[in-house]
Amino acid sequence: MRTDFPHTRLRRHRAASAAIATAALVLAGLGTAVHADAASSTKVTWAATPCATPKKAGELACNSLRVTGGTTAFQKARGITPKAADATTPSGYGPSDLQSAYGLTSAAASNGSGQTIAIVDAYNDPNAEADLAKYRSYYGLPACTTANGCFKKVSQTGSTTSLPTSDAGWSEEMSLDLDMVSAIAPNAKILLVEAKSATMANLGKAVNEAVTLGAKFVSNSYGGSESSSDTSYDSSYFNHPGVAITVSAGDEGYGAEYPAASKYVTSVGGTALSKSSSSRGWTESVWNTSSTEGTGSGCSSYDAKPSWQTDTGCTKRMISDVSAVADPATGVSVYDSYGVTAGWYTFGGTSASAPIIAAVYALAGTPGSSDYPAKYPYAHPSALNDVTSGTNGSCSTSYFCTATSGYDGPTGWGTPEGVTAFTG
Repeated sequence: MRTDFPHTRLRRHRAASAAIATAALVLAGLGTAVHADAASSTKVTWAATPCATPKKAGELACNSLRVTGGTTAFQKARGITPKAADATTPSGYGPSDLQSAYGLTSAAASNGSGQTIAIVDAYNDPNAEADLAKYRSYYGLPACTTANGCFKKVSQTGSTTSLPTSDAGWSEEMSLDLDMVSAIAPNAKILLVEAKSATMANLGKAVNEAVTLGAKFVSNSYGGSESSSDTSYDSSYFNHPGVAITVSAGDEGYGAEYPAASKYVTSVGGTALSKSSSSRGWTESVWNTSSTEGTGSGCSSYDAKPSWQTDTGCTKRMISDVSAVADPATGVSVYDSYGVTAGWYTFGGTSASAPIIAAVYALAGTPGSSDYPAKYPYAHPSALNDVTSGTNGSCSTSYFCTATSGYDGPTGWGTPEGVTAFTG
């Protein structure tokens, strides 16, 4: 077991920079972070979800943030009056927006049947299936239920009845993950595996259980500080050839996290996504709110560099591989009801980008049985949207924290443009 606390670095700036009363608001999901959208001076406000502040020593943090006010990019594009915090109507991007942005409209309609995408999170969301039904019904997606064999929820041991303690913060994370998988791959089956706590040991066992139950695509939206134990966690939990395992890069700005640093996973960075007049119809830049909030990236201190990663500035594993939308100001629509007012919320964080990429892998087809699918985008860089603007902090080697043509840390090789970059 790891003896240091993997969450020590996570969210530390919130405690250091806020008064006790403000910190209490943050823990309650009432945030103070603001972002001035590039297209307007209207500010969007958000907070880290409660699971982004681990409540127990040794737990990892989820990488999600919930919008609490302002006018999101989705609303601006449609001239919608600000209602980002009232929960009555969606204020973030929906399935058609995301499919359009990433060239997936055709694939989402025709691919994914027979595939199982697993989502690994901690604790239990008692409303997971009901909330998922609300999201899918609203957007006209096929029903995905236990009854029709599309949805299954289990514990880290595979039990469908003996589930972990329910937790409102992690339930927000689960709603985000379930909805993003649904938005991108609506024909796929979904397996939700709930770890009994947010330690690496329990989350890792949940990853193993997802693979045991047949999932070829596993999304993980959590992380913590690196440690010398990570290489043992690699072999114990993440070394699954033939399975596309995605992990969010983190929401603390520049700096490496684990398990995004595992050489066996696809590490997923985050972007700001907005409509544009370009031929694509969308534009993206590195997600960065401040020096302590934005997509993670960086050179691992412990994990070896995989053979398919060839950047020369980092002798070990480099984060990230690819990216997708994560900026809360350009965030995604989610339906959630456990521990909050039941309704629609807009979320961001790399917890959004990781399940999006897992679902893209599912649309692309089953990975080769001996492959580590993280290598696929490296063989098809021209089949991605190259993100060339923005930075997530200060670094001594420019591409570690600054977008550039080709590969860079914050966005990897870029964002999906169809499924070609996610095939062997």
